[in-house]
Amino acid sequence: MTLNRDGGTLFSAGMAGTLRLLGYLALASVLMVVDHRGHWLPKVRYAAAIVVEPIYQLAGLPASGLRAARVAFADRRMLTEENHKLRVDLLLANARLNHMEAVSRQNRRLKQLLDTRRQLGMKVQLARVIDLDLGAFRHRLMLNVGTRQGVKVGQAVIDSRGIMGQVVQVLPDTCTVMLVTDPDHAIPVTDARTGMRTVAYGSHVAGQLVLPTIPVSADVRVGDELLSSGLGGRFPPGFPVATVTHVEPQVSGMFLVARAKPVADLDRSDEVLLLRDLAPPAGPPAPASVDGPPSAWAPAPAMEPGTHRRRP
Repeated sequence: MTLNRDGGTLFSAGMAGTLRLLGYLALASVLMVVDHRGHWLPKVRYAAAIVVEPIYQLAGLPASGLRAARVAFADRRMLTEENHKLRVDLLLANARLNHMEAVSRQNRRLKQLLDTRRQLGMKVQLARVIDLDLGAFRHRLMLNVGTRQGVKVGQAVIDSRGIMGQVVQVLPDTCTVMLVTDPDHAIPVTDARTGMRTVAYGSHVAGQLVLPTIPVSADVRVGDELLSSGLGGRFPPGFPVATVTHVEPQVSGMFLVARAKPVADLDRSDEVLLLRDLAPPAGPPAPASVDGPPSAWAPAPAMEPGTHRRRP
């Protein structure tokens, strides 16, 4: 028998390894038979997975967190861009909608003006409002027509609802219109219900006319429609002017004072009509007064029928 350097036999180490291998094979066979009959190994594997899986998840937590952060950042940026785009589209859609509504309103007003023109059966001239002054002492409009378009001082200006005022100044390509509510304006009117004639003056209150010289015996009620009487030849008769909103007696008890609201859209009309069939009275209107409208508590001074008044 051959000896090795440690004094052992050559087959002693090989024999031990063979015995261990046989033992492992026998154990494996036993486990296979037992598992085949009892099916207990999947249970052991399931229990072991319960213990091992948290370790796997903990080990993969940095990578999954980084991936989730990357996705969240990309989603947030995408959502921000989409939100910005949607806001821009919404603003653009609102702007287009408002523009369409404005165009629709303008078309309706133009249609009303054209219908008014056909109903009047007289020569009229269409003009566009380019400036508006509704201060405490001046109620004026500026139109985009002037002497080159045949406009003259004294022409009546109306919209689809009623009388707005008259031309008081004309330039080559523009003209200025004094509104019926101007403190220096007056217009002869008649009550459509009773036929009573009086004069409606402008006032410092925007959108209001004053009728300070109504006889106490006159039958004037809230809601009465005031029409142009045609006296003075400045305005054609029968055009709507205002609607009575308030009636009260003066302190002296000699007259009634009424207030009326103009029927024309003085501050909203974009286009107006200038009447051209009427021959305005000779000479320009009287100069504007600086004294304001007549007192609401005393009778107004007598005046020649017309549209402009002159205070003494």
